[in-house]
Amino acid sequence: MVGGPARANSTGLARRGKPFLGNSRGTPAFQTNFQDFSNIVDTATGALNFKGKASINENGVNFSNGASFSVRMEDFEQLGEELGRGNYGTVNRVLYKPKKLEMAIKQIRVELDSTKFKTIITELNILQSAVAPSILMFWGAFYSESCVNICVEYMDGGDVRGLTAFKLGEQFRCNEEIITWEGLPEDVLSRILGSTVRGLKFLKDKLEVIHRDVKPTNILANTKGQIKLCDFGVSGFLERSKAQTVIGCQIYMAPERIYGGTQEGYGVASDIWSLAISALELAMGKYPYDNPADIMGYMRSLIEGRVPPMPDQYSKSAQEWVASCLHKEPQQRATYRELLDHPFLQDEETKDIDMVSWVASAMRFKEARAANKEIRS
Repeated sequence: MVGGPARANSTGLARRGKPFLGNSRGTPAFQTNFQDFSNIVDTATGALNFKGKASINENGVNFSNGASFSVRMEDFEQLGEELGRGNYGTVNRVLYKPKKLEMAIKQIRVELDSTKFKTIITELNILQSAVAPSILMFWGAFYSESCVNICVEYMDGGDVRGLTAFKLGEQFRCNEEIITWEGLPEDVLSRILGSTVRGLKFLKDKLEVIHRDVKPTNILANTKGQIKLCDFGVSGFLERSKAQTVIGCQIYMAPERIYGGTQEGYGVASDIWSLAISALELAMGKYPYDNPADIMGYMRSLIEGRVPPMPDQYSKSAQEWVASCLHKEPQQRATYRELLDHPFLQDEETKDIDMVSWVASAMRFKEARAANKEIRS
């Protein structure tokens, strides 16, 4: 057994709050022709078999490369409410009882849909292969009550969008103290971007994978000050340095992905564009274009070549770094190596940046806002 926590004898799953691991009836969500998916869904053993890649059942997951992770529903206790919800499922904070280790579980309801099955096996394959400091740690997976449950490390700071989405000068009351948001410090921004670039470069160099959904909500922080990349369900494997499918969050997409078609494909330069849009959002405290819900407006901005500038408080080096990622032609954008060697990030990895204090401070702002303690002038 490798890769995940060794499983001790379980004593049952204690649940607090709403159930999260499947529904109470265990009713399958299969709505289409079962025969088309009988090669994946094994009703006799209660397993999902992705031939040549992995097999997952109620006791864990086994990969074709020999990696095996043994976890099951009875090993977990839910802690609090869900952490998030997306197109493919929910994420919950749990306690892995045998090791008394907090984790996050992404629960994906299984439906007889080829796209959803592809999403599941893509994320599992990448997570178990991508062992790197800047990528979310994988603890295992299991299939129970018509749901695939993917177990990953719990990042207690949440995503970096939630830690930066404040107006400059915005004030909150926190424990009788008035705190003022003075913007995201440049050295902290450099660490967030440096960590993310290293994660993306690892995916490309070691796994030949393009993320395809780079955005602030897929970059996580913890109270140890670590920054990690997550959510690989829509990632794609590169063929001759190109991917084809139009998938991911459109308001962060590069021009070639939105209106360039898929015949010629696109490469990792599209992730670099998305990272720069994310950098602008973190620096500005809001999505850099006028309306994040207006995809047509975003497309018009791309066609017209309009790119918002970095806020004035950031250095020329930071502004040039972001600008190097936002060339309309993908071949003109900086590479991952060039981004890491740029003066903005050149010494970032070895620099003493107090990320622990910054995460703690940003979490105070986030909690004060959630408690509606904003001070209005």
